[in-house]
Amino acid sequence: MAGQDSLDDLAEVHVSVGGRTLRLTNLGKVLYPATGTTKGEVLDYYARVAPVLLPHLHGRAVTRIRWPHGVAGESFFEKNVPARTPGWVRTATVPTTGSRTGSRQEGTITFPVVEELATLTWLVNLAALELHVHQWVVDDAGDPIGADRLVIDLDPGEPAGLHECCVVALRVRDRLAEHGLTAYPVTSGSKGLHLYATLPAPVPSEDSTALAKQVAEELQREQPDLVTATMTKSRRTGKVFLDWSQNAGSKTTIAPYSLRGRERPTVATPLTWDEVETGAEDPLGLEQFRFEEVLQRIADHGDLFGAP
Repeated sequence: MAGQDSLDDLAEVHVSVGGRTLRLTNLGKVLYPATGTTKGEVLDYYARVAPVLLPHLHGRAVTRIRWPHGVAGESFFEKNVPARTPGWVRTATVPTTGSRTGSRQEGTITFPVVEELATLTWLVNLAALELHVHQWVVDDAGDPIGADRLVIDLDPGEPAGLHECCVVALRVRDRLAEHGLTAYPVTSGSKGLHLYATLPAPVPSEDSTALAKQVAEELQREQPDLVTATMTKSRRTGKVFLDWSQNAGSKTTIAPYSLRGRERPTVATPLTWDEVETGAEDPLGLEQFRFEEVLQRIADHGDLFGAP
């Protein structure tokens, strides 16, 4: 792709990405008014982060949240591929009801499967700032084969924050280890943390959901002053909500390395457990990361997802 300075100076440009010719538009449009971050900068970020992002999207149906007029404007979710989707974009057509392992179909959704830079660039050019994925995957034919990982979303209820999430994350890590699972921490890019654990083999989403719920409810019983597994928002004040429901077949979680449509261009950022422990010890020890910081972390350390 063209250099960042030249991108921002152009309203429209045709670029070759992985052998595909793409028309990129409105490159100077400001998508994050608080920081002046432009669409050209967003495209540049996704192009540079693609080597570590794309492996986390491989085989997964991608739901997008689009902000055509920037984060100060309206946004909308998009699951189906839009009209005039290029024929080279890989897609997967999956049932809208039941499990994602072949149960009855009462309608379908045709998702994009983002495995190459050209597809990623095409979606980001449509102002898809956030990329959300399911925990289940599809095979080479595009058929769902079950969840290959479990996720627990640690969502703090004010006045709790990232510090409290780090404290609880250490407990979740240890509890998952008792089930033979290794947890990997990622900032949400919003308020909290996500913990992922790779499963030994794909399972129905109902099974991974049940295990995540079990872990969340056990920790709620052990530390009710800090942890809740209850979705009722009025019960979350000052506590960390362990959202186990994102393992359901219909639910999605922000992908590691995706931008967030917040006031500032923060990113869902993989962490080391040392960083989580620092965040648990020091209320100011960990913050959400901006995209420039994430690119520097990658330059310094590579992909930290799965790091000890």
